[in-house]
Amino acid sequence: MRIGELARQSGVSVRALRYYEEQGLLESTRTAGGQREFENSAVDRVRFFQTLYAAGLSSRRIAELLPCIDTGGTTKEQQAMLQSEREALAHRIAELHEASARLDVLITASNARSLEAV
Repeated sequence: MRIGELARQSGVSVRALRYYEEQGLLESTRTAGGQREFENSAVDRVRFFQTLYAAGLSSRRIAELLPCIDTGGTTKEQQAMLQSEREALAHRIAELHEASARLDVLITASNARSLEAV
């Protein structure tokens, strides 16, 4: 599939796909006319990258994981890195829960004030 179709199917920009390719995260072949062509499996791969980015992993970290993504196995070093990233993510989740609880307090207080004004 061409880069535009991959962008549509994966929900990322063409620019992001070019970046992934520059970082060695994504591979393409070239047509005789020089256009990039990607395997259909690239859609799932790009979506997985997006999940890892959303979890806070850098492109460098994702590149470190490519061998285990492809083989399904990890080295001790990769396991340690994944555990460290999971701990950092758990910390961010706890912070987001706290922020959400604070917003709930503000919403409740706002609603109470609105009712008092009626």
